[in-house]
Amino acid sequence: MVAKATDIVGLYLEPPENAIVLCVDEQSQIQALDRTAPTLPMQIGIPERQTHDYARNGTTTLFAALEVATGQVTGICRPRHRHQEFLVFLKHVASPDQQLHLVMDNYATHKKREVRDRLANNPRITVHFTPTSASWTNLVEVWLGIIEQQAIHRGTFRNVRDLTAKIRAFINAWNPRAQPFVWTKTPEQILKKTTRKTTSKTDH
Repeated sequence: MVAKATDIVGLYLEPPENAIVLCVDEQSQIQALDRTAPTLPMQIGIPERQTHDYARNGTTTLFAALEVATGQVTGICRPRHRHQEFLVFLKHVASPDQQLHLVMDNYATHKKREVRDRLANNPRITVHFTPTSASWTNLVEVWLGIIEQQAIHRGTFRNVRDLTAKIRAFINAWNPRAQPFVWTKTPEQILKKTTRKTTSKTDH
């Protein structure tokens, strides 16, 4: 926990020169839900209303990479969530002539032999894994929460094509006005919060 948290926070607070830092993750099983009735807009004294009844029209997986320096996002949607799709995404975001630092969690897809071999054979890429059970240290998680709330959760999608089109439109609108997320906590402050103090001296 200590070493990984210090490593990742160091990337955020003092990013390396002449290199790109990308926070990478995926959101799988995003459902294309078609509501049985239109969403009723918010009115004075009345909140927005949305039916709980819906039809499921398929799923997609969003692979996303947040550039720490700019806040801009690269994303692609794929029907499945396997290491093969993840390798395609890595090829999509990797710069052929610049050092790249990838922040990612410990999900099994990221540690498949084929993925490890691809990364090991590319000396320009350095991987930084988040601490176990601390994927919240990956800044792209913040952005995934934003797109979930603003574009996906409230949407109505007749099919997966509608869903992926909505995701692409959100990313295209996000990037021109993107601002970097500012990390403010030092590793010491994070570790102090995550270290629980013993409150009982009872022997068991």
